[in-house]
Amino acid sequence: MDRIEFYKHCGLNLDLALEAHEAIRGTRGGEIPGVSLKDESYDIAEVKIVEVLDQRGASIIGKPPGKYITIESDVLRINNKAYHQELSQILADKLKEVLPFKTENDSVLIVGLGNWNATPDALGPQVVEKTMATRHLYGKVPQELTNGLRSVSAIAPGVLGTTGIETAEIIKGIVEKINPSVIIAIDALAAGDVRRIGATIQIADTGINPGSGVGNKRSGINEETMGVPVIAIGVPTVVHAGIIAHGIIENFVQQMKERPPLTELTKELHPPMLKMIIDQVLQPYSNSLMVTPKEIDDLIENTSKVIAMALTEALHPAMPEEVANYIH
Repeated sequence: MDRIEFYKHCGLNLDLALEAHEAIRGTRGGEIPGVSLKDESYDIAEVKIVEVLDQRGASIIGKPPGKYITIESDVLRINNKAYHQELSQILADKLKEVLPFKTENDSVLIVGLGNWNATPDALGPQVVEKTMATRHLYGKVPQELTNGLRSVSAIAPGVLGTTGIETAEIIKGIVEKINPSVIIAIDALAAGDVRRIGATIQIADTGINPGSGVGNKRSGINEETMGVPVIAIGVPTVVHAGIIAHGIIENFVQQMKERPPLTELTKELHPPMLKMIIDQVLQPYSNSLMVTPKEIDDLIENTSKVIAMALTEALHPAMPEEVANYIH
């Protein structure tokens, strides 16, 4: 069974470039033209960098040209401050590689995408709550306290169903008013494998399409639409139930291939047949049922802390100790 063909037939998107790369590479049985993959190892994490080099690679993998850095680590699932600090440093170092800063005066707008009231979608707003905003300090505190601090603004604009306004429209209005040098957008993603939930962070220098992984078509937040570079940080928090069902059937078929009476039966499980079977099981939510673990509250809390710490480290060249007295 061709996994990519099944995803396309069901209208499912893979938010993680690494998952798209793995699936397509498995289907093609070799390297993907116009796409490179690099691995890095750390004590507590594995880093894989997928780079889409040209339009040919983009058309194959379904991602715009750019760099996609995936950090995989199980320490997000445990409450260990030392591990979280170490992971945040790795994330900060990788952010520094893609941030297009030219001077220490370049400013940043951090955007926490998502819905406060839906825990799997609350990553962005929780990161914003923990982020150190500094733009309001300029001109309000002694200049020596802002030396080494970059001007950072942060906002959680909410979702269309709550505000009645497209998120991209809100962000564009803010960009036109404060003119940041770069936008960093944080959002929850949909994974193609349950093992990636609470264990994966993706950085992309290509921007983001909010809600694409769960079937919501929204205006893209990228350099083309915003007029400034957009760095996206995404973390998988849900998996489509159809993908889980497909994985179960796929594993079952693999087990049955060695049994001649069932070999012919497995040949009938083509994507349209699989979609029909899965739709019958998942009715009435066949196209919209998303699955998240019961520990999602802790996962969002841990991950938002790690990302917020990494942002502080990556954005501010130096941090005066006294500045904490002026925050909040």
